[in-house]
Amino acid sequence: MTTTNALSAKRCIPCEGGTKPLAAPAALALQKQLDPRWRLADEGRKLEADFEFKNYFRTLAFVNAAAYIAISEDHHPEITFGYKTAKFEFSTHAIGGLSENDFICAAKLDALLN
Repeated sequence: MTTTNALSAKRCIPCEGGTKPLAAPAALALQKQLDPRWRLADEGRKLEADFEFKNYFRTLAFVNAAAYIAISEDHHPEITFGYKTAKFEFSTHAIGGLSENDFICAAKLDALLN
């Protein structure tokens, strides 16, 4: 994994409709700054990752920390979780694809585990 300091230090900027989603080369360049667990999905319109934990307590603690980040950044992922796993999907709904905000939030989740 490469350092996420640059992305995780940024703040999300509100994204309005009419803004174009990131082109594939830009999305791939930002993806390289994240933990390898992050992958592009839905033909490059989503960024998703699966996380595994030791038990339910650690899973829920991570999900709650991620929720705090989402509220602080005003950028909210789809989250599904169970006893030892959590899945996060980021996409900027206003533009129908990925924005830098998705990668910023993913980097902030990576930073929680470092």
